[in-house]
Amino acid sequence: MSGGVDSSVAAGLLKEQGAEVVGCFMRLGSPGETLDELVPYDTAQVSCDPAKVKIGHQGCCSINDAADARHVAAALDIPLYVCNFKKDFGRIIDYFVDEYARGRTPNPCVRCNDWLKFGKLHEYARQIGAEFVASGHYARVDRSGPSPVMRRGLDLSKDQSYVLFGASRQRLSEMVLPIGEYETKAEVRAIAERMGLPVFDKPDSQEICFVPDNDYAGLVERRRPDLSVEGRIIDREGNQLGTHAGQHRFTIGQRRGVGVALGHPIYVIEKRPETNEVVVGENTDLLASSCVVHEPNWLVDPPTEGEWIGVLAQHRYNASAVPARVRVIGQATDTTGPSGRAGAFAVEFGAPERAVTPGQAIVLYDENDPTLVLGGGWIARVGA
Repeated sequence: MSGGVDSSVAAGLLKEQGAEVVGCFMRLGSPGETLDELVPYDTAQVSCDPAKVKIGHQGCCSINDAADARHVAAALDIPLYVCNFKKDFGRIIDYFVDEYARGRTPNPCVRCNDWLKFGKLHEYARQIGAEFVASGHYARVDRSGPSPVMRRGLDLSKDQSYVLFGASRQRLSEMVLPIGEYETKAEVRAIAERMGLPVFDKPDSQEICFVPDNDYAGLVERRRPDLSVEGRIIDREGNQLGTHAGQHRFTIGQRRGVGVALGHPIYVIEKRPETNEVVVGENTDLLASSCVVHEPNWLVDPPTEGEWIGVLAQHRYNASAVPARVRVIGQATDTTGPSGRAGAFAVEFGAPERAVTPGQAIVLYDENDPTLVLGGGWIARVGA
C-alpha cells in the first residue's frame, strides 16, 4: 500500500471479496523521511474520516504517503505493516547513478518492481504465511489457461504492464492485480469514494520518488562528483559546436537545453561517456531500425534460438507498441546486467523508430493477441 488511490482500492476490493488482507508500506528512505523503526501500525488510533484527514501529495512511498496508507488501513480496518527496504532501495539508486555514468538512460521504476515489489515483498509475504501479493498496478494476471500469463490492463491509457515485465514468470502465480480489470481511472476513484477512502481524489504521482525535485543531474553529481567535467558537444563529423558540464545531463532525443544554437532544431543523438562527448544531429538521425537487448525475461516459453518471430515491441513507457520481429541470439555471460539474467535477443522494427535508447526497457507483446505480454529486456545497443 503506497498511500495512493490504486493500491488502496486494490486492498478494499480484496477485502470485499472475502480475502484476509494485510497492508504493507515499503519504507524506502525517501527525502525528508523521519520515520523510526516501526512495529505494526495501530490503525484503530488513526482517523478514517475523509473530512478530518489531510492527504499528502508528495509522491510514491514518501513520508506523506505513509500517513495516507495509515488512514486507508484504518478506514478498511486492516493491519498495516512497514517493511524497511531502505538498504535494498539503495541498490536501485546506485543502479540509477551508474547507468547515467555509463551514458545510458535508466528506468528505476521497472527495477523497483522487479527487485522489491515483486522480489523482496514476496519473500516477506512467505514469512507471514500470505499466499499472494497484490498491488495497484494497471495490468492483469490471466489464470484461464494451463499457467498464468500477464496481460495489459483494460484501461490502455493507464496500462502498466511495461513496468512489470521484469517480474519472474514464477511470480505470476503469486500476483494479484485487481485494478487492471477496470476500464477507467474514474471508476477506480468512484470505488474509493464509495468505500470512504480519504485518498479518492489524491493526484497520481509523476516524479521518481528519490528525485522529488526532478533534478536527476544533481543527484548523480552528489553521488559521482567526478562526472561534473566539461566536455565537447560535437556533430556527427566530429566538429565541435560547444561545451557541456557532463554527458550525464543529457538524454537521447533531447532538444531543449542542449546549449547550442544553429538556427534550426538539433537533437542529442548519441552520448560517449568514455570521452565525455555529446553528439547532436537532425531529427532523422534519431531513427533506428533495430536494437540488441540484454537481460531477457520471458513470461511465456521463449522462442527457439535463432528463429525470428513477429511481435509488437514497446521501447519506452509512454510509447506505443509497434510491429517488429525478434530473434534470440544466445546466452553469453557478458550480457548479464543488474538483474543477473544472461542472454540476449535482437529486435528489428517494421519501420524505423525514433530515439530507441540504451538503458531503457523494451517489452514484447503477442502480435496476434496484443494484450499478452511475452517478456522483455534492456536495450544495450541500437542499430541504424
